[in-house]
Amino acid sequence: MQLLTKEQTAALLANGAQSANGDIDPYPVVKLFTPDAQATWLLTELDPTDPDLAFGLCDLGLGCPELGYVRLSEIREVRGRPRLPVERDLWFTAAGPLSAYAAAARRAERIVELEAVA
Repeated sequence: MQLLTKEQTAALLANGAQSANGDIDPYPVVKLFTPDAQATWLLTELDPTDPDLAFGLCDLGLGCPELGYVRLSEIREVRGRPRLPVERDLWFTAAGPLSAYAAAARRAERIVELEAVA
C-alpha cells in the first residue's frame, strides 16, 4: 500500500508551504499506523523543500505521544513483530485541528479519536 495518495501529498505540501509563512493549526491529513504494534502518526504537513520530512503527532506506543518531524522513509521501514508494513487508515477523517489531537493524546497517553468538532 502507498503511504500517501497524490491528493494527500498535495494537501500536506500545501500545509507545509502555509506553515513556512506562519503558525497554523491544520487538521491532520492522514493517519498512518502499524497493524502489528501500537505506533500511530497523524500527519499535517510535508516540508516543500524536503517532501520526505513530515510534521505531525507521533505515537510510538510508549505512552508519550509528541508533536514533531519524522521522515516518511523511516516510517516505511517500521515493522512490528510479525513484520507487517505501516498502513494508511483508509477511513480516517480528522475531527479537529492537530492541537486538539495533541491535547487529547497527552491526557490519554496515546493518540485517540476526537468527537466531531461543531
